[in-house]
Amino acid sequence: MIVLGLESSCDDTAAAVLEDGRELSSVVASQDLIHAPFGGVVPELAARNHLAQIIPVIELALDRAEIDIAGIDAVAATRGPGLLGCLLVALQTAKGIARSRGLPLVGVHHIEGHLLSTELDQPLPRPFLGMVVSGGHSALYLSEAEGRWKLLGETRDDAAGEAFDKAAKLLDLGYPGGRRIEALAREGDPATLVLPRPRVRSEAVDLSFSGLKTALWQRLRERPDLPPAGVAASFQAAVVETLVAAARRGLEKTGAGCLVVTGGVSANGALRAAMADLCRDVGVMLVVPPLARCTDNAAMIAFAGWRRLARGESDPLDIEPMPVWPLGR
Repeated sequence: MIVLGLESSCDDTAAAVLEDGRELSSVVASQDLIHAPFGGVVPELAARNHLAQIIPVIELALDRAEIDIAGIDAVAATRGPGLLGCLLVALQTAKGIARSRGLPLVGVHHIEGHLLSTELDQPLPRPFLGMVVSGGHSALYLSEAEGRWKLLGETRDDAAGEAFDKAAKLLDLGYPGGRRIEALAREGDPATLVLPRPRVRSEAVDLSFSGLKTALWQRLRERPDLPPAGVAASFQAAVVETLVAAARRGLEKTGAGCLVVTGGVSANGALRAAMADLCRDVGVMLVVPPLARCTDNAAMIAFAGWRRLARGESDPLDIEPMPVWPLGR
């Protein structure tokens, strides 16, 4: 089965072609330069750029896969969660292709796509603990069986990626902030600044980053002379330690033998190293996607759609986008 996957939930326009779960092509058109002057994603600009990019991206993905649209057996597209105007572009395009060619359609949960992205390269033992950390999401899930997810905890306020972006804005580093913070942090001392490690006291393995952002803002007001590299290193260390502590609690709570860390923030080298140390310490397997699949992409959407199709599942052509769509509750 050859599946065309489409993704436009936020600021990346993406298309990919998979054959029986094997990636034939994956194309992503980034909007970083468009949103950089604003220090974050502007939804209206993102949606308009998706409209301009979606057809060229599909054509390039088909060309790289050396296949014609007539060779596609099914279409998968992100249904949610995400920005409504952005979600509409990929989903409506997928519906048009599916209707015109009489193909099955699958509306994919964006977070499930991230969680399954590593299985493009290797099967995962279940149960496994999945941590999704990105600009819009920070949550932990238990995968108990194929297609079954249990939410263990999520951020009470801001996502880890958003915290990185806001910290970069405070330091005048530009957008996207995560990459800028990581690059600058390599030159700094993480002991430069004392910052809190947020911990939400609850039964769930919940997270919080708004207080950490506020603490950084206050410290910079009190000490504007602090070296930016040291500030970046200190902030990155606080975010990484907070995420590692949550992963440790999740592993203790579930007894899972495998930890999957995915989403845009999983590309951070300091986080990858710290999670590797954690997994060695507690004796579990760590799985992270290749850097190209950490951020939003359509290969993960096509793969999640292919898995559903293999189980005999598909969606009607009148499905609507789901800007808010809980997973595993």
